[in-house]
Amino acid sequence: MKDIGLVLEGGGLRGVYTAGVLDFFLEKSLHFPYVIGVSAGACNAASYISKQFERNKRINIGYIGDHRYLSYRNFLKEKSLFGIDFVYNKIPNELDPFDYDTFFDSDQRFVIGTTDCITGEPFYVEKNQCFKDNDKIITVIRASSSLPFAAPIVDYDKYHLLDGGISAPIPLNKSISDGNKKHVVILTRPEGYRKEAFKRRWIVDRVYSKYKGLAEAMVNRHSVYNKTLDLIEQMNRDGDIFVLRPSEDLQVDRLEKKPEKLYKLYDLGYEDAKKNYEKLKAWL
Repeated sequence: MKDIGLVLEGGGLRGVYTAGVLDFFLEKSLHFPYVIGVSAGACNAASYISKQFERNKRINIGYIGDHRYLSYRNFLKEKSLFGIDFVYNKIPNELDPFDYDTFFDSDQRFVIGTTDCITGEPFYVEKNQCFKDNDKIITVIRASSSLPFAAPIVDYDKYHLLDGGISAPIPLNKSISDGNKKHVVILTRPEGYRKEAFKRRWIVDRVYSKYKGLAEAMVNRHSVYNKTLDLIEQMNRDGDIFVLRPSEDLQVDRLEKKPEKLYKLYDLGYEDAKKNYEKLKAWL
């Protein structure tokens, strides 16, 4: 494969759909040369590139009932609903070790999308910029996954970063600008979904009063998201894009805590990829 990008949307725990798709890809040894993800998409991509089958499933669903993983207790302790030390230290380094060697040795180009809180613009970091620096790559992935209101701003070098899904919720344009001619896009919302405008601007202005660029990006996110969906539809008609999205609306929340719903969504991702595999192979 050449000049083909794999583009991964975020969506919090809805990202278990993407985990199912990527595990099917791993089973088929389908490895894209270019991978870009934001938020949960970046987390899923990391274990896909490290070739750790079902790791995302084990973590996102297996620990969902553990208060150290997701709870208001964490928010009181670390100002983050997701336990920072537990998720980004204890799990990858002890409980379900992340294969850093395979990850860094992979020849797949991996781009992680975050949001620059000062400018409100996307800020991208590539795997090779963090080469063999475990702490640095984990920090970038944490920044990409740090949801506004639910996690603190992450300092990275001279930058202040948050969730990549704020400024580029579906990072297709970055894949295009990086030279890819065709794109496989994995979405976490079913067909027909459109994002509604954020109606409580005053909350954003109060919480992020020091970050005007971030506030503007959060308020305008629905417009960016919906324009990207329009672009996807146009490129789909032109044959330049292959889209995988939930074939059923399972009503899973971004902070979903019911494991049975998450298992169903993971299985749906796996089955949707399986059903579309021959069509995808022909398109590739």
